[in-house]
Amino acid sequence: MPRLNWRWLLALSSVPSFAQVLLYGLVPESLRYLCMKGHTSDAHKTLEKIAVMNQRKLPRGMLVSHSTSGQEKEFAPSKLSSLLSPKRKTFMGSNSFFSTFYILFSLSSGQSGCSSTNLSSKNFQDTSLYGETFITSWAEHPGLLLSAILVDRIGRKLSMMFMFIMVCIYLLPLLTHQSAILTTGLLFGARMFAIGTFTVASIYCPELYPTNVQAAAAGTARAIGRLGGIVAPLVAVGLVTGCHQTTAIIVFVVVMVVSAISSMLFPYETNGRELSDTADISTSKEAIVEQ
Repeated sequence: MPRLNWRWLLALSSVPSFAQVLLYGLVPESLRYLCMKGHTSDAHKTLEKIAVMNQRKLPRGMLVSHSTSGQEKEFAPSKLSSLLSPKRKTFMGSNSFFSTFYILFSLSSGQSGCSSTNLSSKNFQDTSLYGETFITSWAEHPGLLLSAILVDRIGRKLSMMFMFIMVCIYLLPLLTHQSAILTTGLLFGARMFAIGTFTVASIYCPELYPTNVQAAAAGTARAIGRLGGIVAPLVAVGLVTGCHQTTAIIVFVVVMVVSAISSMLFPYETNGRELSDTADISTSKEAIVEQ
């Protein structure tokens, strides 16, 4: 950055965030939330807009809200099944990403000052740090696309496990000396699958909880997970700058493997399953009694 320093980079990077705030007014409200509040007419209007955008026609039927307070009457009377109901299967179309970003940033920076390492800074002595960061940042686009393709086809759990493993595959060659171009390519692939895993986890986590506590539960889980985002740069950057790049890669691969196994050990696969509106306390009590 010959003209502007990192402060300008940070300031300019925040511009899209302000645009996002201004555009939030155009984002439709959650259909499940509207139905939970009994605002079926608003929910139906949103469905109509979605159908028009996708060049489809809404199926005939009555939009039923099982939690309506009676303030709104149903429209389009019909004997057909409801368009949106908690009793129908609903298809919803980790912070490993943060640790991936920091360790990749450290590895590509070449500023560890180590004279002899597996990932020598000589690979990047003629390469711009910001250029490398820019290239690897583009990996998030195919990562998002990949997660969108896999999440409903093979399920949430399998998608996360697959992409965790792929991150490991892309990182393992970095245990040995690689050329600058190959290293950048490997970092690109690792970051692509890392953002894919993070995206699927962001979908999977809210689906685990009933609607009435979904926001609070998922928000709490993410807040606790952010602690990993705080620790990650301290560990990853600290190891790399201390001339322990190989150790950093090994630690990170081990974490990825444990995460992949943990993903498959989750007791629920939410893909294609009914999303509950309230926690079934009676069922939980019965399960405890049986145990």
